[in-house]
Amino acid sequence: MTTRNNRTSLLLTLTEYGLYCAVGDFYIDPWQPVPRAVVTHAHSDHCVYGCQTYLVAQAGEHVCRMRLGETALLQTVAYGEATYLNGVRVSLHPAGHILGSAQIRVEYQGEVWVVSGDYKREADATCASFEVIPCHHFISEATFGLPIYHWQPSQAIFAQINQWWRNNAEHGKATILYCYALGKAQRVLAGIDASIGRVFTHGAVERLNQAYRASGVALPETVYAMSVGKVDYRGALIIAPVSARATSWVNRFGDHASGFASGWMRIRGARRQRAVDRGFVLSDHADWDGLLATIKATGAERVGVTHGYTAVLARRLLELGIDAYAIETRYRGETNDASEAELASET
Repeated sequence: MTTRNNRTSLLLTLTEYGLYCAVGDFYIDPWQPVPRAVVTHAHSDHCVYGCQTYLVAQAGEHVCRMRLGETALLQTVAYGEATYLNGVRVSLHPAGHILGSAQIRVEYQGEVWVVSGDYKREADATCASFEVIPCHHFISEATFGLPIYHWQPSQAIFAQINQWWRNNAEHGKATILYCYALGKAQRVLAGIDASIGRVFTHGAVERLNQAYRASGVALPETVYAMSVGKVDYRGALIIAPVSARATSWVNRFGDHASGFASGWMRIRGARRQRAVDRGFVLSDHADWDGLLATIKATGAERVGVTHGYTAVLARRLLELGIDAYAIETRYRGETNDASEAELASET
């Protein structure tokens, strides 16, 4: 990216409502309802209910509707399509996090900022792959911004899940795999070997499966667990949100093994804290190397770090000669389970 002489420009500023573009009069992923929101993706820590209007990626329309309701005023744009807000050029580009996730590119008078939202670098059958956007100022997440976080290829993790499921089936057990209802559940469904057995879902997952299918994403056949009567679940796989783990809902499945798919399973003791039998290290966020490589690839002169281990990542960037700073946020990325609670009702 071409170096700019004016390094003091603040096209985006942090306010009590979140990141704000004053000249364009819009917020990116606001924390509270605002007149105009530009949204990176439909997770609840990025997509707040109650804004007057929303600008979202076309690919994420169905999942955003699931979050915001049919009456929300959504303007959708294709990836890469430019729209102008009070003379500010705004475009959305793939972030690779979940279906419809986007980086927000903001350009005004030759200055370019990119707000990444949450992102991952590995290809995923359920969403568009991440696109590097050159910019002067890049705002990156840091959910897994510690050197200990390194991901294996997802195919290796899916193979582990398949083998675990087969072993449980051979021992006459059901298999319950907990994962985030929006994004992770659908990625797991697209990656597993559905020929092993029947796949059942919690209502929160099944509603979002419908939104994915309506968006053109291919998923294997699933059965909403509450839509059937008495069933022999031995050998079956049940996909459920984290919030269902400690409820009576799991009792219907009888003898079962439980697992949790998350990047947090990389930490020793996390599996015990979640009270599950197995942990699978599968994240929809960039790992440490992915964060550093992405930031370097943008060519950004200045980098803001938010959502997670901001101080650690910012310090490393400074050591590498990149002008970096931490941005305060109300959220900490994937540790926030609010989206699960909102969608978890089986009624």
